[in-house]
Amino acid sequence: MFDETKSLNEECGVFGIWGEEDASQLTYFGLHSLQHRGQEGAGIVSCDKGKLLVHRNLGLISDVFKNGDDLKRLSGNRAIGHVRYSTSGQNSIENVQPFLYHFYDLDIAICHNGNLVNAKSLRRNLEENGAIFHSTSDTEVLMHLIRRSREKTLIEKIKESLKIVKGGFTYILMTEEKMFGAVDPNSLRPLVIGQLPNGAYVMASETCAIDTIGASFIRNVNAGELAIIDNNGLTIEKYTDDTTVSIAAMEYIYFARPDSNIAGVNVHTARKRMGKSLAIEAPAVTADIVIGVPNSSLSAASGFAEESGIPYEMGLIKNQYVGRTFIQPTQELRELGAKMKLSAVKGVVQGKSVVMVDDSIVRGTTSKRIVALLKEAGAKEVHVRISSPPLIYPSFYGIDISKSAELIAAKMTVDDICEYIGADSLLFLSQEGLIDSIGLKFDSPYSGLCMDSFNGDYPTGLYDYEEDYLMNMTDIQKVNLKGDKPWEMLMQKQV
Repeated sequence: MFDETKSLNEECGVFGIWGEEDASQLTYFGLHSLQHRGQEGAGIVSCDKGKLLVHRNLGLISDVFKNGDDLKRLSGNRAIGHVRYSTSGQNSIENVQPFLYHFYDLDIAICHNGNLVNAKSLRRNLEENGAIFHSTSDTEVLMHLIRRSREKTLIEKIKESLKIVKGGFTYILMTEEKMFGAVDPNSLRPLVIGQLPNGAYVMASETCAIDTIGASFIRNVNAGELAIIDNNGLTIEKYTDDTTVSIAAMEYIYFARPDSNIAGVNVHTARKRMGKSLAIEAPAVTADIVIGVPNSSLSAASGFAEESGIPYEMGLIKNQYVGRTFIQPTQELRELGAKMKLSAVKGVVQGKSVVMVDDSIVRGTTSKRIVALLKEAGAKEVHVRISSPPLIYPSFYGIDISKSAELIAAKMTVDDICEYIGADSLLFLSQEGLIDSIGLKFDSPYSGLCMDSFNGDYPTGLYDYEEDYLMNMTDIQKVNLKGDKPWEMLMQKQV
């Protein structure tokens, strides 16, 4: 059974710094600003005088380093760090990154954001050839590939291995001599580079992390690129020319912080434009007020209100101090815990026709609960408007919706979903409206966005996931697949 209060979760956030005496402390601050990308585990590896030092554990970054001595022990002027949400691999200490390896000729640390779609088959092949794995995370696969490469230099070994793994990923690796940052050939997962005033280089999953520590943005690590940082500075090399930009649309819709920029587009601005487009495509002319579901939908709600001319109000309040894993033994207590997380402002919504703007509907249970909250608080009508298209297809590139059974839009029509959540009306932003609102300009499909969860177009292929995905497709998924009779074509391909 799925947790009724569970929302979407991204796999993790990565951070690295080179050339700063307080490297581990700044890594801590950088990871804190990436905490929204993963709350189940965190860790830092530093390098001091050629020795790599590690501390990692389960929990929030503040919990993992609540003993200040643990951070002080991570001395040195270079470090990498990681915050984790477990979409691949179990939630155990063995899977908390960065991973640190001590080989006879090399000490190396690695951390990873995303998901490899061919990890299972690669792992099986590696194990059959004698490889021993210490975790269930797919991150470890890359390290085994690097060590088994016959290329002469570490850089060439890394490049060769990156061509073998498939999926959406960013990696940061660190040795005594160098730090490496890699992005998949579709740029599904973001990685940015910044520089501190003293010349130290920084890499992070989002620009908000480099802003937090006072670094200036230098550039994005683009599709198929390998960034190399050492005492001589920064160099960028390509590990493959077979690239097509397909940045995950869900980064803009939900995952990234609103103060981050992805591929030059500010996330808040993109979300606000989504709200404006939604107001044009799906107006609610009888509504009295517009409210957003905190926190990721507030930008879209303000755009909807601005475009429609309907007043924007704070009709829902999120309690920032309730832990994300609020689990109680009975349904009655679970519902009370859910109400502690989010509450309706009765004085704002009572007697009003409300437009409730949210960024997505995944399982439907959260939307149903929020609509009920608003009506219990006296809302006369609740018109739900979603600032993205329906999530019809699972994601396999690092988001925890890898099964069709988890997606209500894969099983119900929009009218059925509306009835299920108890709304007076329900409408979604179109795919075209989303693409135009984000406003990327790449010469790639969908202007450079990955729209996999909305149209079933998977830019890297599915590899290990393909058979199970095709065999378990719902009728709605088959009908909505992009292309000319793609369902039959896909099944023929499988056979």
